[in-house]
Amino acid sequence: MSDGEDSLERAAAERRERLKALKAAKELSETPDDDDDDSRNGVDRNDDQDGLNLKFRNYLPHDKQLQEGKLNAPELPKFEDPVAAEPAAEPPAEQAEDPFLNIAPKKPNWDLRRDVQKKLDKLERRTQKALYKLMEEQEKQKQLEDGNMTAED
Repeated sequence: MSDGEDSLERAAAERRERLKALKAAKELSETPDDDDDDSRNGVDRNDDQDGLNLKFRNYLPHDKQLQEGKLNAPELPKFEDPVAAEPAAEPPAEQAEDPFLNIAPKKPNWDLRRDVQKKLDKLERRTQKALYKLMEEQEKQKQLEDGNMTAED
């Protein structure tokens, strides 16, 4: 059992040391550092012989004396498009038209027409048969009238 107690004591001692190190690190991180606060706010503080010299990157102060410490915005390098820099070859006459202008969108009811196309075809056949029957009946009526007219003469 002495091995078990000894290992427990060692583990407790190591834990105490870790806790002390964590407390010391926490105290160090809580102490205010002037340089850290200013760098987070975008202000550089440089000590000169005359005193404190402030440089403002993101803030324009209202005080005339502090406005002298305003830094100019950094200049970004100009972007040069490598495709535009090359001399452009004249495209063939076929390619001159924009292909997207010739694309016609589908009608909004194309899916409905597709779904009822069989029924429409069947209805079209029935309509044609009905029209044919009507035309035959009219032709028979006409022939009967013509037959009656010739018989009366």
